[in-house]
Amino acid sequence: MSESAVLSTGVQSVIDPIDPARAGWRQTQRRWLAGRRRVLLAATFLVYLTFTGVDVARLHRGVDAVAGYTVLGAFAVVYLTMVATAPRLSPRSWWTLVSVMVALLCAELPFARSGAFVMCLYITAVLVMRLGARAAPAVLAMTLAALLVPALVGSWHQTVGDAFGDVTPVAIPIVGLAAFAVLQIVNGNEALASARVELERLGAENERNRIARDLHDLLGHSLTTITVKAGLAHRIGAADPGRALKEMAEVEALARRSLADVRAAVSDYREVTLTRELATAREVLRAAGVTADFPGAVDVVAPANHELFGWIVREGVTNVVRHAHAGVCSVRLTATTIELRDDGVGGDAATQGNGLRGLRERVASAGGTVQAGPLQPHGWRLLVSVPAGARP
Repeated sequence: MSESAVLSTGVQSVIDPIDPARAGWRQTQRRWLAGRRRVLLAATFLVYLTFTGVDVARLHRGVDAVAGYTVLGAFAVVYLTMVATAPRLSPRSWWTLVSVMVALLCAELPFARSGAFVMCLYITAVLVMRLGARAAPAVLAMTLAALLVPALVGSWHQTVGDAFGDVTPVAIPIVGLAAFAVLQIVNGNEALASARVELERLGAENERNRIARDLHDLLGHSLTTITVKAGLAHRIGAADPGRALKEMAEVEALARRSLADVRAAVSDYREVTLTRELATAREVLRAAGVTADFPGAVDVVAPANHELFGWIVREGVTNVVRHAHAGVCSVRLTATTIELRDDGVGGDAATQGNGLRGLRERVASAGGTVQAGPLQPHGWRLLVSVPAGARP
């Protein structure tokens, strides 16, 4: 085995590789928890079906009322089934369940009349969460049906104004827009999570390669020199003890120096550095569809500020990806300041969460100040200044 291979193998004990089994278990747990939360939220949303139940009770008694409630209960069961199994449903199974929901809606019309169109809210949510913008024609059709059908059925004795007053024709497109917004957020978070997992994997691998390369460069010459000097001391030990002791003293000093170099090379990966965070941020922004306008070098920044500014880049870019909906994110550096700007939707400091508060505490501990706020006409600006000579 070559020297590089030996060093690369040894580095595996310094940085733990990603355990696929453990990572898979965590992913399964996250999916289970997400599915449970999804079902609980959907069950809470079913409270609006009480409006349909009230109309059944108002219009019917006895067997007809029981039939209306049965159809309504079956609809709720099918809806929850779709929500719980949505990620695993094949297209054919999904369309089958949607067809069942539509059929139950039609079956409920004689019992609840216009109140049955409340069920369109659930069909809208299901369609939009699966089809996205492609569900728009179906949402429009359900909106028009809820508005016009009550007026077209003479026995219901309703007008278009009465149907509009029931709010359902307005609620259907609103639910569609809300579901579409949630879908965009979910897709964005999944893309960001995937990008971060991939970056962590690549980062760990690159770090192992870096340490192996550094160890090879650091120890190759040192170990060769130590071997030569130790062999020389062994050969001349009997004839020239003084020189042999001198050679061994040099071997000891060289070994200590090499050990210090190895510790520095290995421990460096635990530190947050501005250069590494800018590189990572560039990849995260690219994965989120945001253009990164970053400086090509960080030489202008005082060495004492590199770690602090690295934390600022990490938190600032995370906020841009999560909240800004931006197209461009820029970073500007001086010796004692760092400024992040984006052209997103802006907001106020109160909406930035614990991340910005933690960042303020970190900067305050270094004696610096944070300025964060919206830009005109749109965007967000984060400016951090630290005193010259500060020690973060």
